[in-house]
Amino acid sequence: MTDEHPPAEPLRHDRRFSIAVADRVRRLPPYLFAQINQLMYQKRRSGDDVIDLGMGNPSDPPQDVVVDKLAEAARDPKNHGYVESQGILSLRREVAAKYLKTYGVRLDPHGELAVCLGSKEGFSHICLALLGPGDTAIVPSPCYPAHLYGVALAAANSILLEVFDTEKLLSNVAYTCQHLVPRPKVLIVNFPHNPSTTVVEPEFYVELVKLAKQYGFMVVSDLAYADVTFDGYRAPSFLAAPGAIDVGVEFTTMSKGYKLAGWRVGFCAGNAEMVRALLTIKGYYDYGLFRPIQIAAIMALRHTDAAVESQAAAYEGRRNVLCDGLRRLGCPIERPKATMFVWAKIPEPWASQMNSFDFAMKLLKEGDVAVSPGAGFGPAGEGFVRMALVENENRLRQAVRQIGRCLAKS
Repeated sequence: MTDEHPPAEPLRHDRRFSIAVADRVRRLPPYLFAQINQLMYQKRRSGDDVIDLGMGNPSDPPQDVVVDKLAEAARDPKNHGYVESQGILSLRREVAAKYLKTYGVRLDPHGELAVCLGSKEGFSHICLALLGPGDTAIVPSPCYPAHLYGVALAAANSILLEVFDTEKLLSNVAYTCQHLVPRPKVLIVNFPHNPSTTVVEPEFYVELVKLAKQYGFMVVSDLAYADVTFDGYRAPSFLAAPGAIDVGVEFTTMSKGYKLAGWRVGFCAGNAEMVRALLTIKGYYDYGLFRPIQIAAIMALRHTDAAVESQAAAYEGRRNVLCDGLRRLGCPIERPKATMFVWAKIPEPWASQMNSFDFAMKLLKEGDVAVSPGAGFGPAGEGFVRMALVENENRLRQAVRQIGRCLAKS
């Protein structure tokens, strides 16, 4: 007896028909980390225990009180409809309260705050809101890829300025504004900085605001690592500088300190016109974040400050283990004051023999440790690798041992 409906043949593409993607897609470069990720997955499928220090994906769970609130809110039928793009007012009020408590900054939750689907989404959309063909943005270098390609996807141009020396960075910003016609429209800052872990003091933003007003550019600050600082250092907010709200906005996130990475809870705060422009774009692209997640985020902001401090202390302990271990292997490295990364200079003789991508592949192939090559963050990142503090201290010690054995083979 035969089947009444035989299986359909596989779909086949008509090769006479050409798919023409947009220029903005064609202009994007190949993803440098793809080959490393592919090899890592292959090795894991083969049974190798690869320690992944490449992606900054927090592995620690959020507090039970936050998860319980999410479950409670999700059981309420009223919480499953669409939500306005700006986010619920109660959450915006809570963020405003945190800014006042932490930085002494007063924000109007009605017009100077918006909830984003993670700070990355908010940043990408504000690039669309502020930039277009012929516009130029100054981007920190080495750069978090979203900062560079958010500008590119808005069809704008980028000028990369290195961040290692922050006084020199301010000088270079002024020089660029004096000599570029038309002048840059937007300046992006990201301190504590991913990937280099560079930090600034409040005086940096005071001078930056003066430059913004003198040369007429807007500032977009990415304060993603505000909650992950060490050794008594506290990351300042751009918005705390006098006059900052006149010229810019700041993005923050609950992914790191609050451990809500997959929940995608971020915020944009600051200049009302810039926030309004962001919300105009978001209104065409998305609805707001799932209401139960926003309700649970309120619970986190109100009741888990101690857990945020504890998480920062956990990252600090991991930093100490990894940095001390790398120093014993001869890597010239300083302990970062913030972020969940270590930015490690490739030691000699390997630095003279291979680039950062080849060095990262060597550690993965021969040491079963995955790291991010510095070149993946632009030319200024060459000669370095980035290591994420996402594993516990014992796993980090094991990673150091495996790196040591890998390098000893050479």
